[in-house]
Parts: sequence; C-alpha cells; structure tokens
Amino acid sequence: MSSLSPLSQAIHDAPRWHQADSLQNPNDIQIQPLAGAALGAVVTGLDAKKAQTGATIYRLKQALAQHLVLIFKQQHLDDLQYLAFASYFGSIFRPSSDNPVLGSQADTGTPPDVVPVSNAVGQGDYTGHAELKPHADHQWTPLPSFASLLYAIEIPEQGGQTTWYNTIKAYDALDETTKAEIDHLQLITYNPFVRAQNTTATGSYGNSPLYRFHDQPIVGHGYPHPLVRVHPETERKALWLNTHSEVELLNYDDQAGSELIARLRAHILKPAFRYTHHWEQGDLVFWDNQVSLHSREPFPAEQRRLLKRISLAGSRPF
Repeated sequence: MSSLSPLSQAIHDAPRWHQADSLQNPNDIQIQPLAGAALGAVVTGLDAKKAQTGATIYRLKQALAQHLVLIFKQQHLDDLQYLAFASYFGSIFRPSSDNPVLGSQADTGTPPDVVPVSNAVGQGDYTGHAELKPHADHQWTPLPSFASLLYAIEIPEQGGQTTWYNTIKAYDALDETTKAEIDHLQLITYNPFVRAQNTTATGSYGNSPLYRFHDQPIVGHGYPHPLVRVHPETERKALWLNTHSEVELLNYDDQAGSELIARLRAHILKPAFRYTHHWEQGDLVFWDNQVSLHSREPFPAEQRRLLKRISLAGSRPF
C-alpha cells in the first residue's frame, strides 16, 4: 500500500470519540469578543489536539461568521494535529499550478498543506521580515480561499504584529451614493507572484503597480470577481479589495477607476475597521478570508519568526 498524504495521515491518526480523555468537553469552551475591536474573539478552554463534537464545530463556525477572527490561546500542535483540526472546517486550499501562491513548490507548482510563514532559514523563508501590506489571501485565483489558520511557533522580540481589517464594516460605512456606484462592479486582482517571476521583485505585496491602465501590459491571468462580495453565510456585503496589489476595474474609465480604487483603499485603512494582534507563542488564529484583509508589521531581520499557515478552500466570489 502506498504511503498516506499528510492530510490523510492526520485524519487517520486523529483522536477517536470513544476515547473519553481524547474528546473535547464543549462546556469548557468560552468565546469572548474583543472589547472595542472592529472584529475578533478569543477562544479559551479548547485543546485543538482533541476530537471535537459537532456542536463545538458548529458553534465555532457561527462565531467565525460573526466575529471574522477567532484567537485560540495556548495550543501545542504538530503538523498532523494542526491539519486534523483545520479539516473540521473545510477542505484544504489547493490552487492549480498555473496560479502561484505563497509557498508554491518548484516541482509541483502548488504549496504544501502546511505553509511555513517564516524568515527562519530552512523553515520556508517565504515572507522575510519586512512589512506586508493589507491583503486577502489568494484573491488573484479563480477560487480564493475561504479562510486561513496561522499558528505561532517562534515570535520575535519586537514587531511582527498582524492587523486584520473588517471589510464588512468598511462597506457599511460608505455613503449610499458610493455603494450604488460600486455594487455591481467587477475587479481583477493580478497575481503578485507572477509579476515577481517576471521581474526582480521579491514577491511581497506592494512591488507592483496599484492600478493597471489599458495601455500597460497584462502580467499573468486575470479572474474577474465582484468588487463588493456577499458573505455566503450571513449575506452581508464587503469590499473585496486589497490595498497594494495591481488591480483593474472591468469596463471602467482608467483614470476614474484608479481614483475610485485609491479612495476605497484609503477608506479601508481607517482605524475603526481594524484589530492588531500581538502574537504569543501557541496562538492559533483562524480568520474569514472572504470579508477581511490582514497585514504584518516589520520586525528585525536577525530575530526569528516562525508561524505555520493552513488555508481552506473557498468558492467563486459572488
């Protein structure tokens, strides 16, 4: 028999319900919204290594849809345990090889199930130590991911905080005239990793033009998605726009489109829509990638930072 894939092995090895000490007690779990924050809730009392009941997973899914970011404290996981927990919430995101993303491997063109987000030599070194601008993961693919989980293993002494932005609240705060103007527009977000492969850029967000005018070359494939997308569970509308990748509005005047996108990007960055997380070792953060952006503050190059990310498959935005 051939060896199992990491995901298959993770589920094969996962704790069984009939083992009493391996089953999470749902009554131990507390979910506390972050006071005064635009999004986010802290989950305590949950051990992600344990088997979870249907009631627990349903409760967590509802909490994610409501708060957009869930912070699980004091976790102690290996990669297989991490995969087993993540798989309760959906299939692992696996992009096609013609759409490179963070961690795409030279031999397969696709990323591993667990992607090191690290500046530590031998642990991926995919993102370095510089600032990462606000973005949604995989926005340039045909089927962007639904959510991601990020698990903190090594944390630098300074910097490296992650900020999440609530793009539902950002949309809700727009005036009605702007909402009417943008509700039916489609946007292409061009792949920054394709541009990096064709230039000397590093592949980090922010190394490309902010808007593509029609007399400029197209780099990579383009997949139109709504500028205003609808959350598939809550039906709430959100701005589906990051702040620094190259984008293009379909069937829209170049100059007017560029100015509109710049105005919306400045709006998203308002402090009222954000929460900044100061990482602690053992934090596991689970966020809804459909209606939020995230960014990273820089940290000293000589300080190690190692987190591991799992992304979950999504559907075509609508």
